[in-house]
Order: sequence, then C-alpha cells, then structure tokens
Amino acid sequence: MGRTLTIDRRGIRLERQDDCLVLRREQDILAHVPLHGLKRIVLSADTQLSSGLLAHLASRGIGLIAFGGRHREHVAELFGAPHGDARIRVHQALLARDFDRAQPIAAAIVKLKVRAQRRLVASALERRPDQRKALLDACATLDRVLIALRTPPADRDTLLGLEGAASAAYFAAFSTLFPPSLGFNCRRRRPPPDPVNACLSLGYTLLIHAAARACQIAGLDPAIGFLHALEHGRPALACDLAEPQRARIDRLVWELFRERRLEEAHFHRRGEACELGKAGRSHFYEAVLPRLEAIERHLLRQARLLARSFREDASP
Repeated sequence: MGRTLTIDRRGIRLERQDDCLVLRREQDILAHVPLHGLKRIVLSADTQLSSGLLAHLASRGIGLIAFGGRHREHVAELFGAPHGDARIRVHQALLARDFDRAQPIAAAIVKLKVRAQRRLVASALERRPDQRKALLDACATLDRVLIALRTPPADRDTLLGLEGAASAAYFAAFSTLFPPSLGFNCRRRRPPPDPVNACLSLGYTLLIHAAARACQIAGLDPAIGFLHALEHGRPALACDLAEPQRARIDRLVWELFRERRLEEAHFHRRGEACELGKAGRSHFYEAVLPRLEAIERHLLRQARLLARSFREDASP
C-alpha cells in the first residue's frame, strides 16, 4: 500500500537526500521519509521545497496537494509525469463531444452515485430509528430516481436534474444524522459554514485529487469529462470518477462525529468560514487516508478500463 506524508506544521523545509525526503525546521532534522512507496504529500501549512524536488517527485509519480489561502480554499496539485500515449486523450476528447456516445458513461456514473447514497441512507436507518421518516422519504426518492435511470435520459440536462433531485433528498436525510448544534442542514461550500461541511469539503478535495491522479496515471485527461461539462479550471473527468465515491467520504465524516473523534472544539470560525483546527486535521487525516488508499485503487481500475477502451477505439 502506498503511503501519504502529511505536513501540518509551519516552517518545514523539504529536501532530498539520496532516496529519502528530509524534513527540516531551521537547523533541526525532524524526520527522514523514504521515497520508495510514497504515493502523495499533503501540505496543510506553509512548507518550503525546491523546484528540483518538485520535478523529482513528478518523475517518480508522487502526487502533491497543497492547501493555501486564508481559508485554505486555494489548492495546488502535482500528479506526476503524464502518460505518453496521446491517442488515449484524443479518443477521450472525441467521445466527450458526442453525448449520444458519452451518455451511457454519464448515466452509469449517476446510477452508481445514487446507489451509494441509497446504501448509506439504508444503513443509517438501523442506527437512527429516531430519524425514520426523513430517511425513508429519502429512500423513496432515491428509488424513484433509480427507476427513472433504467432508461438513460437522452440529454445531459435531464440526467443532471435526476442527479440533483437525488442529492437534495439525500442531503436532507444525511443532515438529520448530526446534532443540531453543529448547524449542518445542507451541503454548502466556498466557504463551508459549519463543521460537517468543512470536513466534507476537505474530504472531497482529497478524493478529487486522487481521481485526477488516477486519470493521469492511466493516460486520461482529468479535465475532459462525460457527466460534468467542460469548465475552466474544473477537472471534469476526475469529478465524474469521484461522484460514486463521495458517499464513502460522507460515511467517514458521519462516523467521526458519531464516535466523537471530531467535536465542535476541533473547529474555529474565521469570518463566514468554519475551519478544522490542527488537532482536528490530525484526527481527520488519520481516518481518511487509509480509506482513500482503497478508493484510489478502485479509481485507478476504472480509469484504466476507460483508457483501454479509448486505446482500442471502442465505446467504453
């Protein structure tokens, strides 16, 4: 299993020494981390590293994700060296422009996402019988959407409408699983206004990075998707691949609050934003990174299946 290095302390400098990363703070050496088996580096605090080290990480396929900005809303990412077979990306782009051919992929993504949401809501019924009505109402809506998806919609807007209806019902039920004191009543971001949304945003960012890295390894263009339309700055295909996995992040966030590994004291407010503090991030990373490893293996399998179909110039 690949490893993830997280750095959440200011003033760290990363250097390369032979086949290791050296973590320095001023003149002190804090740790030596072998590069062998390292999959990604997550920087949650200001960290110094050279352009030469960045290039070396890319050449070894080691991903890097750096959070910055006042509310950590800015994200810089490194995925590793790109795949050399451009024919895969050419076929991907041609297919993405033809929704009639891309539609089965887009519909399958929505179907998998709604099924995952349905499983989480069904499992919540066992733990939270006090929220039976809200959870059963969500199950009924999700079932209706799944029935409608048996005949995939002929246009993207209708498909997105079904996805939106499912997500609205799902989050209405999902929000009842948390104490009212947390202030979570719907999915909101930029900035997240409450502790649950803060965790979902961080988890989804890591998830989409993993999906984009899987695309890069498989030779796909993370920006050209089939469900998500082209949009400046959006990794549309990475978002596509991530959609069915979001419920796994949701389940983890619910577990962290349910088991009181995360509490309100782990968060602080900065203007309109709710932010996860350093101690809370430590708990979050400890829980999410092992899950992310399993998710990324699945994402890579899916990305390689897509890439193989494009390489063979066949419909996925």
